[in-house]
Amino acid sequence: MAQEPYINHLLEVAALVADATEGRDPDLVIAALLHDAIEDQEVPRQMIAEGFGEDVARLVEEVTDDMSLSGEERKRLQVEQAAKKSDRAKIIKLADKISNVRAISAGLGPDWSVKRRLNHVSWARDVIVGLRGINAQLEQEFDRVADDAEQSVKPKS
Repeated sequence: MAQEPYINHLLEVAALVADATEGRDPDLVIAALLHDAIEDQEVPRQMIAEGFGEDVARLVEEVTDDMSLSGEERKRLQVEQAAKKSDRAKIIKLADKISNVRAISAGLGPDWSVKRRLNHVSWARDVIVGLRGINAQLEQEFDRVADDAEQSVKPKS
């Protein structure tokens, strides 16, 4: 989202997951690091399974959007399916949304209007509704960064 190296987003999501789970689930942290591998880099699921194990591959697959669908349909499905995710996948999705919304506060490229930024935060809040109840620390951090993102687009008085 923001004009920064893409790896920063992946590392941020993995760090959020590691912190929120106190590092007790290494496969979950690895899956968080690889959460966009299938979706954004077209890494074959089998390659993830061979390199990191079936558990990691299942988690990455569970948080991957179907890129053959339109952007609007993918967004609709994220809201609709959030509550149906496994608890571990919900943790990754929470961390991913935190990172994405933080990027709004940090300032996106010039093609992101105020309306688009606010719409993105609103949609992320809708997704988070289905993810609540699994990790209070991540939920509170999301609420904070969403409020910050909305404030970041308001004129300074």
